[in-house]
Amino acid sequence: MPFQPRVAILVPAPDYYEKWQPAFARKAAALTAAGLIVEQRVWTDPGDLSGYDLILPLFAWGYQRDVAAWYALLDRLEEASLPVANPVPVLRWNSDKAYLGELGAKGVAVVPTVEVDALDDASLAEAMAELATDEVVIKPAISGGADGTHRIEPGAPIPADALGVRRLVQPLMPGILTEGEFSLFFFAGKFSHAIVKRPASGDFRVQEQFGGHEAPWDASDAAQTLAVAALAAAPAPPVYARADMVGDAAGKLHIMELELIEPSLFLHHAPDKGAAFGSAVYGAI
Repeated sequence: MPFQPRVAILVPAPDYYEKWQPAFARKAAALTAAGLIVEQRVWTDPGDLSGYDLILPLFAWGYQRDVAAWYALLDRLEEASLPVANPVPVLRWNSDKAYLGELGAKGVAVVPTVEVDALDDASLAEAMAELATDEVVIKPAISGGADGTHRIEPGAPIPADALGVRRLVQPLMPGILTEGEFSLFFFAGKFSHAIVKRPASGDFRVQEQFGGHEAPWDASDAAQTLAVAALAAAPAPPVYARADMVGDAAGKLHIMELELIEPSLFLHHAPDKGAAFGSAVYGAI
C-alpha cells in the first residue's frame, strides 16, 4: 500500500460565524485524491501537531481578529520546526499588508498605499493629498474578509472603528467598480486558473457575504506576469498562492494583495478541479 501522509488543516472554532465547510470539502477532496489523509485541527487550540507530515493553515479564518494568538501559533510552529505549508516565514510576512510597500520598492505595480499609525482627520487629509484623490478605501494592515474596510467618500467622517488606530489608506481603484477584482491561483509556482470577482451594485467589496459574485476569467499575459513578480518577493516559494489585482483608470493592473495563508481557492473553477493543488501539497512533504 502506498504511503499516505497525514496532513492537518487548521480550521476555525465550532462557533465561528462564517460558513467554511463547503470550501473545506472541496480542498479536502483534492488532497484526498492526491493520496493524503486529511484531518481538522482548530487553529486557536490545535493541540499536539507533531505527528503530522504537514500542517496547512488553509482555514485559519479569523486570525485577523486575534492577532496575538495567530503570531503565537506561528512562533510555536517555527520553534518546534514543524512542517508547514506555506512555510512560517511566508505566513508571517503575508499576515501584515506592510509587504505592499516592499513590493512597490521592488518595482511591482501595487495599489498606492499610505500607512498611518493613528488615523485622524489630519492624517487622512495628508494621505489623500499624497494619493491625489478625495475618495479612498481604508483598511487594517492585518485584515481578512473585508473586516474594518471602509470606502470614504469626499467629506464623509472617519468610521469610529478606524479612529486613532493604524490603518492603510488607498485610492478607490476605478477598476473595482467597472471590471471587478481579478484573482490568479498558483500551485507549486505554476499558474492554475483565474477568476474575476465583482461587487454588488452600489458596493465596492467583492466578498460573497457582501453580495459579490465570481466568474472564471481568462488571465492575460500581463496579469500572470504581474502575479509572478509579486510572488517572487515572498520569503520562500509558496506552495499555494492567490494574487488579487485591480485596474486603475487606464486599465493597468495593480496588486491589491497576496493571499498566502488561508485563501479561498475556487477550485471548482480550476480546469483540473484541484488536482494541481493536491499534487503541490503532496510534493511539499
